Amino acid sequence: MATLIITEKSSQAKDLRAALGDRYGRILPAEGHLLRLAEPDEVDPAWKRWSPTLLKPDGLYPTRPDQGGNKAAKLQAITAALRACDEVILATDCDREGQLIGQEILEHVGYRGKVRRALFTAQDPKTLRDAFAALKPNDSMRPLYEAAVARQQADQIYNLSLTRTATKTLLAPGTRGVIGIGRVKTPTLAIVCLRELEIRNFKPEDYFEVVATATVAEGSFQMRHAPAPKDRIKDPAAAEAIARAADNHRGPLTVTVEEKRQAPPKLYDLPSLQKTCGQRWGWTADRTLSVAQELYDGDGKKLITYPRAEARYLSENQIADVPAIVGALTRLRGFAHLDIARPVIRRGKSGHFCDKALEGVSHHAVIPNVNVLDDLESRLVRLTDDEKRLYALICRSYLAAVMPDYEYRQTSVTMPVPVPTPGGAKPVAFRAVGRIPLKLGWKAAFGSADSDGKPEEEAEQTLPPLTDGEPATLSDPKVEAKRTQAPPRYNEGTLVDAMQNSWRFVEDPALRDRLKEAKGIGTPATRAEVIKGLRKQNLLGADGKWLVPTPAGLHLFETLRAAAPTLVDPGTTALWEMKLDEVVTGRADFRRVIDAIATEAERLIGALVGQRGTTLDLGLPAPKARFTRRGAGGGRTGSAAAGATKPARRRTRKAATPVEGEAATPKPRRARKAKAGASAPPESVTLDSEPPAGPAAANAHRRREPTERMVAFARSLAERKGIALPDPCLRDFDQCRSFLDQHAR
Repeated sequence: MATLIITEKSSQAKDLRAALGDRYGRILPAEGHLLRLAEPDEVDPAWKRWSPTLLKPDGLYPTRPDQGGNKAAKLQAITAALRACDEVILATDCDREGQLIGQEILEHVGYRGKVRRALFTAQDPKTLRDAFAALKPNDSMRPLYEAAVARQQADQIYNLSLTRTATKTLLAPGTRGVIGIGRVKTPTLAIVCLRELEIRNFKPEDYFEVVATATVAEGSFQMRHAPAPKDRIKDPAAAEAIARAADNHRGPLTVTVEEKRQAPPKLYDLPSLQKTCGQRWGWTADRTLSVAQELYDGDGKKLITYPRAEARYLSENQIADVPAIVGALTRLRGFAHLDIARPVIRRGKSGHFCDKALEGVSHHAVIPNVNVLDDLESRLVRLTDDEKRLYALICRSYLAAVMPDYEYRQTSVTMPVPVPTPGGAKPVAFRAVGRIPLKLGWKAAFGSADSDGKPEEEAEQTLPPLTDGEPATLSDPKVEAKRTQAPPRYNEGTLVDAMQNSWRFVEDPALRDRLKEAKGIGTPATRAEVIKGLRKQNLLGADGKWLVPTPAGLHLFETLRAAAPTLVDPGTTALWEMKLDEVVTGRADFRRVIDAIATEAERLIGALVGQRGTTLDLGLPAPKARFTRRGAGGGRTGSAAAGATKPARRRTRKAATPVEGEAATPKPRRARKAKAGASAPPESVTLDSEPPAGPAAANAHRRREPTERMVAFARSLAERKGIALPDPCLRDFDQCRSFLDQHAR
């Protein structure tokens, strides 16, 4: 009796072969999704023409073999093996998407043999052997599979229908681009736009603090009166009164000394890794993922575990690997000074090794790969500078996790100073804090690096020896003027973090809890791609390392927030997850969930169609009028296609499955590299777009008037900033856009 084991990726197949040999059968890997959903026009040729239509077939979108990478060859190998086997064991990731990746192959080829399921959250040999010793009937996973199908089908219907509708109804005539709408993409744009509006509407407030020198028998130090934000001193006269009262004031100190300890930070998952790299080195989310991916599966590297991790814990089985990993890393020059003779193992959710925290999660935290320690040095010489930097960060995180707590002695000092008021003397508190390290513990692994990213609550200093009740004299008081600061813009790392924690933008308690449980919008594997897509579509731009909405992105957000607020609400994902939960628990049929989401998409289509008067220019250059061959069909585009109303599109290979929460629009072909010194147009110009028809093509390069909304925004901006709005901005589109680009930051 032949058995076939299907894994989600080659690394799983390799780990299974190492742990099991051929004991359970032949092992073949997929490459993520080997199948894609059919394009709308493959289901209904009438859908080839873009229009505000609900793209919902009578049944489900069928699957088609994907042609990307080595997918076709792997599908062919698995299909051939299925014909010759009596049993299949699915060993894909144990989450919803993993169930879909494996089972959709069996459904596509019509396999009807026995199927069992291996469930594991780590890929160490013991975990894998335990999983195969406790195989489950795959029938028990049917509800999870149906929930995955519902998510995939609903995303296709929702995202494609609304992307086409928005593009056809909101895109300004004669302009290029696709207005991408997605369950994840559009709320992500909203997060950036809301922060931008918060910054623009922020009104700074001046406030004051008072600092003075305290002198005691053993020396002197600084004390400060800095009330909490709600009690800040807004009146400079009040601050001066406090300073006068403090001058030469003598009184007893209240001194408290505490010995404290701080546990090491959590291990990295992909979002926290992207956030850290963005803050430290200014890396984009995509750059962090690319470097991590190369460390994971680059030729001759394989130095870290799966980088698209969604948990910050390890399984308890991996405790056994600690001595080997620590021993190998501390033999490297950069870590040889660390004393980890007795690693500290912290279990449970407050620690680093916790099976319960990994329930329902496919991938544990990102750590050094225990399987390549024997030839670590030879692998390290292959690394680029970026790879060395990221690998060192991951190693330091792991070493810190098994090192002792950081221990320190904290001294807090307060002194009340009576300040005369009409109602009598009112005491105000001056404070000082000092911290003396006792044992560096895990902080030694990071050296001077910012290890946990947590700011200190108060400025610390070295204090002289102090005793409780000791008298001190204040002198040289100074009033320091300060000003409140607007919140910072997002960089790619902090935006990924905001996506993961998007429950903070949701008011409904039930939706907040469900979104928190779902780990926000998007997945570790897709968030960087979502941000990249928004930038390619010219909805987000960059100001140095900071992300800012373009005028078009802000205009789109404002339009959608007014017409269809559901589209910009992260809570939409929580609502979907609740519906999918009902499928998993057997309380709802997955087809009814798809129908319900399609009904909501149809309602939103109507809301967008009602905004036809609104026009949006993505700021992409208009196409040149020219003839191009369309291949066998003999049709043409450009000026010859004056009557075309469908957005022009290139035949491209489609992704295996829509990025969760994204429109499954075909990717453009890779543009040829521009010659040195040439300025290449943005990639987004090759996306599905609508060429100007008829006279619009000829007039594409003539002067256009700015839209009413652009002029209104420019006037508002000029008034708010106290500057004159140049007259050409009222008549010329390019002049108005230039003004907005210059001042709308």
